[in-house]
Amino acid sequence: MLTGNTNFEPAKGAGLRDNMDRNGSAILEKRIFGVGPANFSDLALEVFRFQYDHNPLYRSYTDALRVDPRKVDSIRAIPFLPISFFKTGVVKTTGFDTGTVFESSGTTGAVNSRHFVREPSLYRESFVRGFEAFYGPVGEWCIIGLLPSYLERKNSSLVVMVDELIRLSGHPSSGFYLYEHEALHQVLRQLETRGQRTLLIGVTFALLDFAENHPIPLHHTVVMETGGMKGRRREMTRPELHTFLSERLGLRAVHAEYGMTELLSQAYSAGGGQFRSVPWMRALVRNDDDPLAVGQQGEGILNIIDLANLYSCAFIATEDLGRVEEDGSFRVSGRVDNSDIRGCSLMVP
Repeated sequence: MLTGNTNFEPAKGAGLRDNMDRNGSAILEKRIFGVGPANFSDLALEVFRFQYDHNPLYRSYTDALRVDPRKVDSIRAIPFLPISFFKTGVVKTTGFDTGTVFESSGTTGAVNSRHFVREPSLYRESFVRGFEAFYGPVGEWCIIGLLPSYLERKNSSLVVMVDELIRLSGHPSSGFYLYEHEALHQVLRQLETRGQRTLLIGVTFALLDFAENHPIPLHHTVVMETGGMKGRRREMTRPELHTFLSERLGLRAVHAEYGMTELLSQAYSAGGGQFRSVPWMRALVRNDDDPLAVGQQGEGILNIIDLANLYSCAFIATEDLGRVEEDGSFRVSGRVDNSDIRGCSLMVP
């Protein structure tokens, strides 16, 4: 078992920031995690105007679309930045010296996304609040990460998240595993015997390898897949994957996490691939033929609003196909043709 070794330090030069910018953004920061359905749209519009004023790349993109920011009066009218801009440009809101950069895994030869993080504390607060909103206090859990491909590289936001959850859990058996499946099997047996609530969060290919060679009935353990075959195994549909894991591990349901390098928040599924977002994150859908044709429900390509992305871009046009329901929950059904396969991508059903 490994302990995490992440460098999650505040951005350098923070004390040199412009006072007016600092005061304005600090007010927005405080409001993000208290947002609710009644005031989400108003806060999102404030964040849009803040990012238009302080993010040169996003302002140029908005201007190129000939969108007048003064006339943007609903979240459906906000321009969503194509996620590919995180590969080709520097997506920063306000000028700041970069202290933390998250980088996507990608595939060999692919250009990776880079997310420049001004306030690592925003990311920490987002994922801790998000986890506890769905699963309760972290201190009640044993957290086990089966993320070999992510631990083998630097700058993974997923590793940072799981590492911090491991620390907050305070459980002596919490930790990361690379390929020590026999040791993981023994630990899970011990935890099950004690009735300990356990989260086993893993990249898809590693969970499949473990379940195939070390079947074990898990009654007190939540198994959460983060997606990603990374060429290690054949691609599987989500129903195929969940059926296999359920049969080998005795599970009623397989949980899933929807997250990516370009977002500082996550959505979670408690089974069946139906994701629910935290209050400061929302999924919408857009028309493939018109990037400005955005709807709050229905089928299309997913757009994500993540207000925790205050210092990058909170309005992301992803390359994930999906469906958003009336209650705001959503499914991911695949990827846009010719888009890169992301390490955290979800399988096509």
